[in-house]
Amino acid sequence: MNKSLKFLKYPLILGVFTACCLLSSSQFTSIEELPKFQSRQSLLPNESLKGRSMDAKAIDLDKDGDLDLVIANEHRPNIILINDGKGNMTNDSKNRLPSAPHDSEDIALGDFDKDGDIDIVFVSEDDKVNEYYWNNGKGFFVQAKFSLPVTGKSNAVITTDLDNDGDLDLIIGNDGQNFALLNDGKGKFIDATAKILPKGNQTTQDLELGDVDGDGDLDLIVGNEDDNQLLINNGKGVFKDETAKRLPLQAGKEETREADFGDVDGDGDLDLIFSNVNFRQVKDHQNRLLINDGKGFFKDETMARLPKEKLHSIDADLVDIDGDRDLDLLIGNTFEQRGFQIMLNNGKGVFEDKTQEILKPFAVDVIDVEVADFNGDQLPDLYLCNFRGNDKLFLHTK
Repeated sequence: MNKSLKFLKYPLILGVFTACCLLSSSQFTSIEELPKFQSRQSLLPNESLKGRSMDAKAIDLDKDGDLDLVIANEHRPNIILINDGKGNMTNDSKNRLPSAPHDSEDIALGDFDKDGDIDIVFVSEDDKVNEYYWNNGKGFFVQAKFSLPVTGKSNAVITTDLDNDGDLDLIIGNDGQNFALLNDGKGKFIDATAKILPKGNQTTQDLELGDVDGDGDLDLIVGNEDDNQLLINNGKGVFKDETAKRLPLQAGKEETREADFGDVDGDGDLDLIFSNVNFRQVKDHQNRLLINDGKGFFKDETMARLPKEKLHSIDADLVDIDGDRDLDLLIGNTFEQRGFQIMLNNGKGVFEDKTQEILKPFAVDVIDVEVADFNGDQLPDLYLCNFRGNDKLFLHTK
């Protein structure tokens, strides 16, 4: 995940992560030096993390200067892990979060009620119960005063200020019509879908925001199980579907689970990665890399820039993991012996799989990858959500 871009959804912590990335770059004496990671399972409450993790977000909930974790679980209560500052995580969910075993899929964090602390939205798929919690100011959460005004089979959620009025709004990705919700400034959301989003009946798995056309506003990539979409912002938070003229689609051939923006070739614009699966056995599950021409029109350069392989890739994140100031690619796979891959960028946007030199391959179902400095050494660490087993924590060593 270009986490620095993903953190555009969480403006209160963008600076924390950016500082971490810049400081980590100075730790490496040579761009040829490979990053090193050490498994630190002993720092996790493993009994609490035995599977069904769908998404994780790192943020300082208790305002003690380190990054805690919020974890969405499928058909199990969601989890809050509190960090002691050295990466040692304690499950304090029962004290801090209402216990509700919904089919949680994705998380949005932000100060929705504008009281100076971070609130939480979880979206749910099968049982269609989205959760909305307000922070009491100390990292303890209660049911929000207002409920979300929509329900659906939801797999994705993202937050940004759509209408430029100074508060955080929501976009929710569904099996069916996606939703756009405007905040009234007090944490109450109003359904403005008809005004903001085009009509659709797709099955959306991911939503990401980025300024692809360089006009200063955030556009929207919609990762779908059938044919992804690129929606262009008109500058007022209204999105128009310009997929046909901007994306080199393989119509009907992709089943995308994650999309991510990042400048992989160093030319100053946002390129695009799709992670693909073939769960229905009718799709081409080669991951795809699309290069931006600087104006928001993309060319498929997958074959020239990515390894040719077809795994079931659930997550694809662009982040500088080796400190050489270009974006590398982290891949989470499921139903594979190579559950996690680290692909390093050669500085020109060509990626080589260096997982075996950095981490021994391990067979886990990696649903989500979270990159953050968990132990306070200003180096990016890894938290892997494992769908059918214990989540994994790897600390970056010098």
